[in-house]
Amino acid sequence: MTQPDDRPAARAKRVGPPTIRDVARVAGVSIGTISAVINGSGAVAPDTRRHVLSCIAELGFEPNNAARTLKRGRISSIGLIVPDLDNPFFAAVAEGVQQAAAGEDVLMVLCITGSSAEREDYYAQILRSKRLDGVVYLSGSGMPSASLLQLARRGAVVFVDERLPGVDAPFVTAQNLAGARTLAKSVLAVGHRRLAIAGGPPRLWTSEQRLAGYREAIASAGLDPDAVECVAGDYSERSGYEIASRFLALDPATRPTALLCANDLMAMGAIRRCRELKLRIPADISITGFDDIPSSEFLDPPLTTVTQPGRQMGEAAAQLLMQAVGLAKAGPAQIEFATAVNLRGSVANI
Repeated sequence: MTQPDDRPAARAKRVGPPTIRDVARVAGVSIGTISAVINGSGAVAPDTRRHVLSCIAELGFEPNNAARTLKRGRISSIGLIVPDLDNPFFAAVAEGVQQAAAGEDVLMVLCITGSSAEREDYYAQILRSKRLDGVVYLSGSGMPSASLLQLARRGAVVFVDERLPGVDAPFVTAQNLAGARTLAKSVLAVGHRRLAIAGGPPRLWTSEQRLAGYREAIASAGLDPDAVECVAGDYSERSGYEIASRFLALDPATRPTALLCANDLMAMGAIRRCRELKLRIPADISITGFDDIPSSEFLDPPLTTVTQPGRQMGEAAAQLLMQAVGLAKAGPAQIEFATAVNLRGSVANI
């Protein structure tokens, strides 16, 4: 006898309202696909969309989790404070937060600050006063605020990527120092001795960690780290362009043979300036980045950079936050992610 479809039996045994995980299991697709169908976002094939909608109807799933909303008197929600989405790494973190929130039927409220301390404080005030359950916080200023401290005292904030001084809160990070150190060692190992650094914003934890990693590698090669010039930028392509202009104006006999950039966007700005000056990469100057954003491998030549998993970091931060405020069951959550150096064509042997 043919075994009947087991989905009705599975539904009969379920206790409580169906969740997005139930829909994903019955539909045989990822939670991210379910979220994309519900929110009308992302590229989902028409047949897949119809199948998911059919499963949602069969299970009686309500995307806004009406049962929890009625019980609590409001929709469960978390905020994400982020400098911008122009930086693909920040966008990846945001995607990870959204995916984790959707997996628990939780609304994500996005706040973009433009790296302004004033706007970070403003959004922290708004999110606190509107009684969101918690906030995932990616600072672009490096400056704590009174509203943020109040959120931290409630146990309602998790930092991702950037740590702020004086604020006691969980922190999800990648191994910035180790990644930068390994990257600089690989540049030194192929003969470079005249280095320069296009650094990130001085107040940011990631900038300090990456600079410390570069300096450790330089010192371990028997060179004086203080003799290597570092000019601070702001993680933007424009600042990489401006810093490269300064170094490339030096006499070719004394200018750096390698420029270590604090992130990929700054490296792209430096590459653009090299192109304008008709300089060849890496024959005339080697350039490195950090983050391994998707476009870095498609540059000409492909960019040597450090990979860190932005999406997974965002997911982990959201999961930690939701566990802390009771929106998700407690479980293992990774708080430190490894980095890895991607050696590509933008660094030459000399």
